[in-house]
Amino acid sequence: QGELVESGGDSVQAGGSLKLSCVPSGYTFRHNCMAWFRQAPGKEREGVASIHVGGKTKNYADSVKGRFTVSQDLSKNAIYLEMNSLKPEDTAMYYCAAETLPPCGNWWLYKTFGQGTQVTVSS
Repeated sequence: QGELVESGGDSVQAGGSLKLSCVPSGYTFRHNCMAWFRQAPGKEREGVASIHVGGKTKNYADSVKGRFTVSQDLSKNAIYLEMNSLKPEDTAMYYCAAETLPPCGNWWLYKTFGQGTQVTVSS
């Protein structure tokens, strides 16, 4: 059974930066959309950023626009989330997700998720 494998989570001070990575493992990748979600304790999971695989279309949640950047490496089917100017409210478990059908910004369509990587931002 294939899976999406996230890495890069850590504990940082407010204002710091992190870069998360997601690589599919163990299956033939056929998704057209990949995305990052996050879930903070006591809150619902929310879409953060998405990218059309092989394309240029990107979508961001309003709360991260201008601070987070999603990118891809097609040779690895990998996506990345570069997070700058981190705030305590960015603290959450971050999940990589994949979906076959665009539009990639429709967060409710995603059905395949990784196990997550923890990001903690202290003030």
